[in-house]
Amino acid sequence: MVNFSKHIKTTLQLFILMVVVFFFTQCSSENTNFVSIAAISPAPSPQPQPQPQSVSKKVSYIALGDSYTIGQSVCATCRFPEQLKKKLESTIPNLLLDLKIIAQTGWTTSNLIQAIKEQQPTSDYKLVTLLIGVNNQYQNKEFSIYESEFPQLTQRAITLAKGDKNNVIVVSIPDYAFTPFGQQSRTPTKISTEIDRYNTFAKSYCETNGITFINITDITRQGLTDTNLIATDGLHPSEKAYSLFVDRIAPKASEIVKK
Repeated sequence: MVNFSKHIKTTLQLFILMVVVFFFTQCSSENTNFVSIAAISPAPSPQPQPQPQSVSKKVSYIALGDSYTIGQSVCATCRFPEQLKKKLESTIPNLLLDLKIIAQTGWTTSNLIQAIKEQQPTSDYKLVTLLIGVNNQYQNKEFSIYESEFPQLTQRAITLAKGDKNNVIVVSIPDYAFTPFGQQSRTPTKISTEIDRYNTFAKSYCETNGITFINITDITRQGLTDTNLIATDGLHPSEKAYSLFVDRIAPKASEIVKK
């Protein structure tokens, strides 16, 4: 009887042991399969990130003047407003400059005032340049006309520049005495003296009223020693001369269009 009970006890212990071993074996197999499946599952593909779009900044520029602005005797892209546009667009990322020119060979201050009235440009320009007066001198107009009309033109330029005088650049009058044409005059020295008078008035007015004035007259006074500064007509600035004008104008113009 005792031996039979002991046999049953031993059999029960073996059965329990087998159940436990079977249980752990199954668990181990399931975990292995899970790890294996997880290990071979491909990682999710990274989602492409949206790239920042390049935004172009479009600003408007109007150039007011006479033959020195329209670029008499040089190509359309050689005149200083076009060279200035190209320089600014090449040095300021994403800048697009919309250029308008109101200028014509032979125009005096009176002609420019009338042309602006007739064309009625909008008053939302970011940049305005003004170069005027040589024909007042060449046509022997009374200096008092320039004294009266130059301030009118600068104020009109400010109006076109959204009413902001800081967006206006006045450029000095070139000296054509230092050209073959000017040298044929009986009094080239008188030409220079009178050009100085015009420029002195313009500079003084601009400084008094907080308007930027940029001198380029000295560049044109190198025309007799550097003939490459003179266009083929023997009178007007060449593409090279205009590029030197732009070198002086561009830093201020760049500051304006970046605002």
